[in-house]
Formats: sequence, C-alpha cells, structure tokens
Amino acid sequence: MVLLPTFGRHTMLAIDIQHPGGPEVLMPVSHPIPQPATGQILIRVEAAGVNRPDIVQRRGLYPPPPDVSEIPGLEVAGRVAALGHGTIRFKLDEEVCALVAGGGYAEYCVVHESNALPVPQGFSMVEAAALPETFFTVWTNVFQRGRLKGGETVLIHGGSSGIGTTATMLSKAFGATVLVTVGSEEKREACLALGADLAINYRTQDFVEESKKFTGGKGVDVIVDIIAGDYVARNYKAAALNGRIVQIGVQNGAAKELNLMTMLIKRLTHTGSTLRSRSVPEKALIAQELERQVWPLLNEGKLKPLIFKVFGLEEAAKAHALMESGTHIGKIVLTTAQYTDRGL
Repeated sequence: MVLLPTFGRHTMLAIDIQHPGGPEVLMPVSHPIPQPATGQILIRVEAAGVNRPDIVQRRGLYPPPPDVSEIPGLEVAGRVAALGHGTIRFKLDEEVCALVAGGGYAEYCVVHESNALPVPQGFSMVEAAALPETFFTVWTNVFQRGRLKGGETVLIHGGSSGIGTTATMLSKAFGATVLVTVGSEEKREACLALGADLAINYRTQDFVEESKKFTGGKGVDVIVDIIAGDYVARNYKAAALNGRIVQIGVQNGAAKELNLMTMLIKRLTHTGSTLRSRSVPEKALIAQELERQVWPLLNEGKLKPLIFKVFGLEEAAKAHALMESGTHIGKIVLTTAQYTDRGL
C-alpha cells in the first residue's frame, strides 16, 4: 500500500448511527481511517451524497451487506490517498467519485477501484459526489432493466428527487419523452425547467388520466416507481401495451388491490432491483457502461446534477431531516473539512 506523503493521520471524523431512530441519532465521532485491501483505493473524501437508503438504514431497516462499514453513505468524491495491492486504474491524488456500499459519511472511505470513476471535467467535488448513487441506479434500472429507448415515453414518479431529476436528464439526453409526478407547483416548474415534457401534480391530478391524455390514450412505455402501495395498480393502468414498470422503492409499502389481469392483457413487465447488495464485478460493469455512454455528456457539460443544499459532514442530521421533509428538489450533499471550493 502506498500513502500520500502528507497522509500522517490515524483517525478521521465520521458519522455513526447511535441506534435506530430519527435524524438526531446521527452523531459525529472519531473513527480509525480504513486501509485499502487488494484492488481497493482509499479516497480522501471531500463530499458525500445523501440518499434515501441512508435514511432507511438509520431507521434500522436497511443494514449494510456483510463486511461493509456500518457508517452510512453510498457515494463520495475526493482524491486518491492510498492504493491497495494490485491497483492499476488510478494514481495518487487523482480526483475520483465512487459508488460505495457504505462508509461514505466520513473523511476517508475505501472502495474497489472498478467502482470508482474520474471526476468529470469542470465538476466541483459537490457535483461529483451527487453522481454515483443516482446515475448507477438510473442507468441499471431505466436503461438496462427498463430498456428505455429514444422515441419512447417514460413516467418518473418523484420527479423532483435526486433519482427523479437524474432520470429526467438522462432520459431526455437519450431521446425519450419524459413525464414526471410532483407534489407542488414549485416542483412542477423545476422539473419542466430541467426538461420534463409534462409534470403532473399528484395532489390535484390523476397521473393515470393525465398520462393517458398526453399519449393520446396509448399509455407510457416505461414507468419508474419509488412509491409502490396503490401506485402499483395505477401504474398498470397508465402503462402502454408491452410497457415496463421498474420498481426502485416502496416508500408507501406493499402493493394494494392489485389486479394482475391488467398485466396479462397488456403484456407488461414489472421488474425491480436494489443496488447496494450487488457484487463489485456487477457494479463495475455498470461503471464501465456509464463511462462509455454517459461520462462524455458530463465532460462536455451537457449534463449536471441538480444540487439543492450542501451541509457540513457534522450536520448530517440536518441533511436527513431535510430529505425526510420532502421539500428538496435535486440532491443533498455533505462536505468534509477537506473540501476545497474551487469556484467551478
């Protein structure tokens, strides 16, 4: 293992979940700096994204996989501080962002080098930290499992969330027509400004009716759902013939009053997945596809994540409270004391 000459530290600031509960259980504590194993790099974290799975973990309902740090946090950006044996992809001090299975809310984090990507040109570390979790999730679910193609129509529930804004940008970039659901006029306007072709306020409008009307009665080709509950049956009604429904969350719990005959008649595909439990090689394949097909768009400045608010690492509880309030539009990011605002 090779360390940066200025490394010299043995402990770091990190966020612990003291016990399952509300945001107040997130506490800044001192932790030993992790050491990279074979094939891993150690990242000197400058920024870490906040995601809904972090909240579910904090509540005690989404434990990390075996042998993964119990520190929350699934995406980071920073500089390579140490190289484990056999690493070949990155150099010391190179700027990277990475998808991690845990450990992101900390000043240092280890990850297999194949699950890291270079920071896109012109991106701040805050912007880079907002990429991995949402871009990996959207790519694998919308494009790999949902098979969204240019010219098709996609309905994205939770359009103003980190996943929703990313799915909107990527779907538009690859030539799809985008419909989203939102909960306020402010979010509706934000999603339209981001490129959505139709934003449906689910508090005052029926997304089934509105999506059918927009598509001339055909329905939508792909539906991206983080809600579940009664949305499942309604998604079936809103879907087109041979439509694909991709389930990436169940915020409202199990499906309700579901008539599977609609699935049979329309020849629907209903699939779903989680990202965290996937193997390092599986995530590496997603990273490779992203680097080939999406990173050029980021490097050219054609896509950028929508950042809503930035907190210091020690303010993780405030970041979680904001996410749970549902008032954010885009990504929430934490920065460490190591963050350097380069004015990009």
